[in-house]
Amino acid sequence: MRHQPSYKLGDCNATDGSGRGVPEPNWAARAIYSTARRELHWNVRKVIVVIITLVVLLLAYSVARSATPMVDLPAAITSLGQATPVTVRLHDPRGVRSVRAFVEQNGARYQVFDSTQPSKSPDSTWGFTAVLKTTPQLQSGKAKLIVEATSNDLLRRTGRTERDVTVVTQPPAVSVDSEQHYLYLGMADLATFNVSGYWTEAGVRVGDEKFRAWPMAGGKPGLFSMFAFAWNMPTDTVPMVYASNGTGSDVASPLVVVFPKKEQPKYKVRDLQVSDTFLQKVINELDPNGTGDPVARFVKINSEMRRANNKTLSDLQFKTADRFLWSRPFMRQPHSQAESSFADVRNYIYHGQKIDQQVHLGYDLAVTQHVGVQASNDGKVVYAAPLGIYGNCIVVDHGYGLQTIYGHLSRIDVHEGDMVRQAQVMGISGQTGMAGGDHIHFAMQLDGVQIDPKEWWDPHWIKDHIAKRVELPGFKP
Repeated sequence: MRHQPSYKLGDCNATDGSGRGVPEPNWAARAIYSTARRELHWNVRKVIVVIITLVVLLLAYSVARSATPMVDLPAAITSLGQATPVTVRLHDPRGVRSVRAFVEQNGARYQVFDSTQPSKSPDSTWGFTAVLKTTPQLQSGKAKLIVEATSNDLLRRTGRTERDVTVVTQPPAVSVDSEQHYLYLGMADLATFNVSGYWTEAGVRVGDEKFRAWPMAGGKPGLFSMFAFAWNMPTDTVPMVYASNGTGSDVASPLVVVFPKKEQPKYKVRDLQVSDTFLQKVINELDPNGTGDPVARFVKINSEMRRANNKTLSDLQFKTADRFLWSRPFMRQPHSQAESSFADVRNYIYHGQKIDQQVHLGYDLAVTQHVGVQASNDGKVVYAAPLGIYGNCIVVDHGYGLQTIYGHLSRIDVHEGDMVRQAQVMGISGQTGMAGGDHIHFAMQLDGVQIDPKEWWDPHWIKDHIAKRVELPGFKP
């Protein structure tokens, strides 16, 4: 029978039962080992904590830098046809990884675009064509266009936008009036027509100019458009009635036109002498802080400023009433003499040298100095302020894109938004802007295209070309 070793506390000579001695345990070594092991465990825990902290910080940093893409569809996207171009603008600091587009209708979703080509640009534009002929299940009517973009960062967030649209499976159709339209350079006319089917834009197109369609007054069926044949339009241009549904399915039909070649206006070409006094007057008034050669400054005013001023006038077409504001023929400034006519070509001569050439799109009407400038017809003031070469300028809207322009005034007595009556004095004539003497620059524009006013001064023309074709309330020939 084996004996178990026995130890006694404090016994330095313990035996194992056989009489042999047992070595005393090394307590110091054991203490050192235990301490080292505890330190190792602590260091491991610290490393783990550091790693976890770094991972958390990295994730937090990634989350902080992550963003949801912003997806923007142009407001013009309101309908989808068989093949409609769509442009999408995206913003994401890390770029986008993919873009997808869908059309939803009657609870079903159809994919019309899918791109997985990453872009690192924070701002990008993606274009695609929504080809609906590949999804014959879609029907004409209401639907929803959905565009989704996935971020290029770690979290791959997805941004989306959606737009109510109209699915159009057939193009619109137009039918035009059968009247003969006598056209003259620089002048205007009116056409009536009908558009059937779904459409978003219609009117008359003359070359590269468009003139809006308006509903017939009094609730009558059909549309009409007042349009201009610009002074510099090629004479073989045929005005077209057009309609568009915003999907690329435009349709057009020509008007019946007569272009009397022998009766077309003959524009004058005249040399305008530029004196040192006039040159200094112009640059001091319109370029007071400019430097450099005075002739170069004058030419820049006469060309670049003129274009900018005409652009400002043209943009006033969007400040127009959707009704006739007038009922009588337009009035020419009483007792005035025309010092210059519409579309006169002016060669500017300085010390015997031609320094510039411009076209004068209006009438210079002179009476006496500081005469009261009268409104040509009833309307609403849409501009009353200085305007470069036109000096102090007033623009009156008469409805349906037709507006009159009064320039070079020494004083303006009306404000934007005022309603004026025919013959009402709106200011005083003068020679502000590029005027060499006291007179009124009188002009007219139709949907931003400047036209010859003389037709609108003629009551017979108003009767035959306007009042016989559309309802002109209160008109008495």
